[in-house]
Amino acid sequence: MDFITAIKTGFGKFAMFQGRARRSEYWFFILFLMLGNIVFGLLDAVTGIGVLGLIFALVTLIPGIAVTARRLHDTDRSGWWYLLFFVPVIGAIVLIIWFCGKGTEGDNRFGADPVAIAEPA
Repeated sequence: MDFITAIKTGFGKFAMFQGRARRSEYWFFILFLMLGNIVFGLLDAVTGIGVLGLIFALVTLIPGIAVTARRLHDTDRSGWWYLLFFVPVIGAIVLIIWFCGKGTEGDNRFGADPVAIAEPA
């Protein structure tokens, strides 16, 4: 999945917490969020308005949580594991390791393998 497709998928599945997300879908969407935060943060600093970054954050909040839940589903974990982020340091490290890891091959309890769907054998 490329960068543009990942962004379209992230917003297309705006509040879909079911299913699975490939690593590329997740990481490209996170890259988009990081770049957007940088750009809108700079615009806020230059213009002195201070709300553009807030608007971007609010618009992307639910899609970001949804793609994260779907990524956890790809590793055969519940989306509720995202709450591990609130455990200082260790929680974020564990989540990053899970997000970087390969998803379960084949179907799991959260749905079909997104890699197998994208690339039929």
